[in-house]
Amino acid sequence: MSAVYLVRHGQASFGQADYDVLSPVGEQQSKIVGAELAARGVRPVSVLSGTLLRQRRTAEIALASAGLSLECTADARWNEYDHLGLVTALVDPLPTDPRHFQAALDEALLRWATDGGHAGAAGTYADFAAAGTAALAAAAEGGTALVFTSGGVIAALCAGLLGLGPSGLVALNRVVVNAAITKVVIGRSGASLVSFNEHGHFEGERRELLTYR
Repeated sequence: MSAVYLVRHGQASFGQADYDVLSPVGEQQSKIVGAELAARGVRPVSVLSGTLLRQRRTAEIALASAGLSLECTADARWNEYDHLGLVTALVDPLPTDPRHFQAALDEALLRWATDGGHAGAAGTYADFAAAGTAALAAAAEGGTALVFTSGGVIAALCAGLLGLGPSGLVALNRVVVNAAITKVVIGRSGASLVSFNEHGHFEGERRELLTYR
């Protein structure tokens, strides 16, 4: 049996010229999740991430914090869908307030998952979900794996594993915390979700570091 730990990237730079950069909070989150992985005794055989800067930077900081010297291999199948492009294409007018943006993203994601349309490089939702499923299977082949990815990928995988429809996908996507940990185990009977969105490392005195966007 193999275990795959899925870590969402730290907070990116919403509203800035380049979203794909960790914010100062995101850098702190990445360090803390690395320490959490070390405290849990997670010792992966392999480490992967998407090719996005926010994913790779989260991996770099977290691995250093966890005391892990493994090389992180980039695999574009772990990349997030273009959430900004998706909202721009399907919701008019485009909201700028983070609270209103979340509602617009929910609407756009639901439409994408139900109407078979394309979302840039991610293609259709079916394409996106299939890529994540294939990447998960590949990650599990060598034993315990640690993957730094994004909320949409995690939500799509978990929705698939739980047999949820588009509304379930949207509900999961909405609550994925930055630098949270999700665990999937893969055995003879297939993949099973055993934990989702663990973020106890951002509770108590660190609650100010709990973010969703």
